[in-house]
Amino acid sequence: MNVKRRAQSPEQISKINVTPIIDVALVLVIILLVTAPMMSVADLPVDLPIARTRGAESQRNVSVTLDRSGEVAVDDKVVSRADLRAAIAARLAEEDADILVVIRADEKLPYAEVRRALEAAREAGARNLAIATRQAGAAQS
Repeated sequence: MNVKRRAQSPEQISKINVTPIIDVALVLVIILLVTAPMMSVADLPVDLPIARTRGAESQRNVSVTLDRSGEVAVDDKVVSRADLRAAIAARLAEEDADILVVIRADEKLPYAEVRRALEAAREAGARNLAIATRQAGAAQS
């Protein structure tokens, strides 16, 4: 009796059960959603400033314009960079001391130039400073 015994091979697993993996992933997502708001903000008492994004348009302001080529204008008068502080001081003397000084700079201008204009306005006595931007998607003028 020569009976060959075949080695029984275990059945191959052809499908992966992903249900336990999904359960674990959903539990981790829920834990993340619950704990993330607690970790994102420091627990310090802070009085946030009130935004004046649209209110500045209705009031009179001093506009300092810096273009890409290096020319500077205060309102509609072109001035040299050396005379910028004096020109802003003269405009502030004509208006109220709390008038808003808006720096309008070309987006390609190095930020150091914008910083110098802000410093000149501050030295001229400006108390309220702003940097003009346009809204995303707004047409460029």
